[in-house]
This record gives sequence, structure tokens and C-alpha cells, in this order.
Amino acid sequence: MRRPAFALCLVTLLAATHALAAHEEVLKPVKGVIGSVRHSQDKIALRYFAIINQGKRLVGDDWVKGTDAQRKEFQELFALLFAKIAFPKVREDFKYLDSITYGEPEVKADQAFLNSVISIQHPLKKQEIKLKYELVKEGSGWKVVDVTVLGDSMLQGIKEDQVAPILKEGGWPHLLDLMRQKAKELEGVPLK
Repeated sequence: MRRPAFALCLVTLLAATHALAAHEEVLKPVKGVIGSVRHSQDKIALRYFAIINQGKRLVGDDWVKGTDAQRKEFQELFALLFAKIAFPKVREDFKYLDSITYGEPEVKADQAFLNSVISIQHPLKKQEIKLKYELVKEGSGWKVVDVTVLGDSMLQGIKEDQVAPILKEGGWPHLLDLMRQKAKELEGVPLK
């Protein structure tokens, strides 16, 4: 009689341990991005992003129309521009970071979603920002693909407002040319 109860306890303990390990694995890149950006370690923060997946999402159906060299350059330029434009803005808010609360990750095969609430204690008002992270399994770890802030996908916004209209206007050459120009404009902004 004791053996089945013991076996059930052991199975329950193993399942709980596995769930906790999965939670920590998904949480690691999110915390890595936040900590790295917060402490001006932009190059490290970029390592936690799934740049190829982001590129495919941003460019959409045109992804296959680009050459290997164009796709590689796009990924490099996007990462550079994203870090130089977005990270300083986020870092400014993180000066007032009070706390971060994470939900339980939802894992579906090689994709995961994680909700969080970031509390910002500005001198004039307290602000709570709800974020939803989309992650993808790459190798033995997870990487961040997208972040949804107040219901708006970061990648979808960039795609609709910037990438898609540029591609429609002049294809890959025009997109890369404008990205190169923007990178040149931002040469004075350090990538920490």
C-alpha cells in the first residue's frame, strides 16, 4: 500500500521539479535582457534576443526574397539600431525600477510566453507596465523574440510602421540603404 503512495509522491515531486526548471529556463533570458540593459551592458543584452526569428517576423514574406548576405546584414543592422534606439529609453525608465513580478510561463514545444508587471516609481507617480514576452527555444536555451507592451507587439509595430512600407517602396536594397544611413546617424551613440 505504501509503494503506490511513494511512487505517486515521487512522480509529483519530479513533475514539480521539471516545472520549476522550465520556469527558470524561460525566465533566464528575460531577466538577462532586463539586467543587461539596466546596467548598460547592451552587447550582452542582444545575446538574449532571437535575431533571426525577429528578422523573419519583421520582413515577413519578403524574407525569402533576400539573399543570404542581405538577411545577415539586416539582422546585424536591426540589432545595432534596436540597441542604440530602444535600450537608452528603457534604461531611463529602469532608473526608477521598483519591482518586477513574473507570471508562470506558458510553454508550447519550442515556444514560450511569459507575463510580467514592472513597477516604475517615478518621482511624480507610480506606474505599472504589463509586458508579455514571446520566447523561442534555440539550442539548449530560450531567446526573446518579441515583447508586447500594453497589448502592442514591439515587432508588429516596427514592421507596420517602418519595415513593410520601406520594402514596398524599394525592396531589400532600399531597406538596407536606409538602415545603413540610420546606423551612420547613430555612430555617436555608444553600444555599451
